[in-house]
Amino acid sequence: MKVYAALDPRLPLSEVPRVARRVEDLGFDGLHIPETIHDSFAVALLAAEHTSRITVRTAITLAFVRSPTLVAYNAWDLAKFSGGRFELGLGTQIKQNIEGRFGMPWTEPVARIGEYLTVLRELFAAFASGDSIHFEGDSYRLTRLQPYFNPGPDDIAPPPILLGAVNTGMCRLAGQLADGVITHSTNSDPGYLRDIVQPALQTGAAERSRQVPGIIAAVPIATGATPAEVARDRERQRRLLAFLYSTPSYRPTLIRLGLPELFDRLRKLVKAQRWEQLHDVVTDDVLDALLICGDYDALPDLVSDRYAGLVHGIVLPAPTADPENTRLMHAIESLRASSARR
Repeated sequence: MKVYAALDPRLPLSEVPRVARRVEDLGFDGLHIPETIHDSFAVALLAAEHTSRITVRTAITLAFVRSPTLVAYNAWDLAKFSGGRFELGLGTQIKQNIEGRFGMPWTEPVARIGEYLTVLRELFAAFASGDSIHFEGDSYRLTRLQPYFNPGPDDIAPPPILLGAVNTGMCRLAGQLADGVITHSTNSDPGYLRDIVQPALQTGAAERSRQVPGIIAAVPIATGATPAEVARDRERQRRLLAFLYSTPSYRPTLIRLGLPELFDRLRKLVKAQRWEQLHDVVTDDVLDALLICGDYDALPDLVSDRYAGLVHGIVLPAPTADPENTRLMHAIESLRASSARR
């Protein structure tokens, strides 16, 4: 099982080099770069510049707010700059954010992101060969790539593309076209991965006669070296999960977990713009149902008991403290030893 660290989305850019080096020194396999208040490619460039071994993966870059060609340029540059360590995690986001936060048009997401992935593959092929591109689809039309604007020809390997996926249709598409799937923290419980994500990936892969992509699970985890650190991380997760579960797209998870009333209470607060009160609705009992919680010593068993044999990678919060922590290093080693296919 690979072990990745998720960068704090609010981490100042000036702190990214230090934290990225810390993640690498601790033995993580890679670093996940979110996209909330920073451009994911800019952060990934900083992380790649200040590391030499780990995978640097955007998780996730928002596709529908960018031209596929612009994404292809950025991903190609990062793949070359990092010596092949960059991986492109793409996602659609939700309609309300695409339209209301970015002012961009929204269309049916599964077919559109499928076209997007196809266009990216063709752009990477054109960059490698130095040729032009001709693609005409329902959402994207690319018919010009003059030599002056082509970064190739080049013999670098195109970066792997992973898809952020939640529902059956998106997971099936990931099986058809992606190199991996990154699950959402609201839909990473073992039952959902086993009953929904895995079968959809298998169906999609079979339709294209390709290998089933691996699952990278962004599991809600509160951890730390001491009880005080675990408690602080638990409160951070309470606030985050309260915000996430106020989104209609994730209501099915709460219904599946027997918590339908939680969504209704969160939505009432959101409609009243009472954002600071969301976390009060997520009681300790509810948080226990949504969260893995334990210190570094307990973490390997807590995670492995649920996910070994089910996922190819697990995502932990990136530690920001500087002092070396051998207990966290041991936890990472223990998790990596967990078989991903037992």
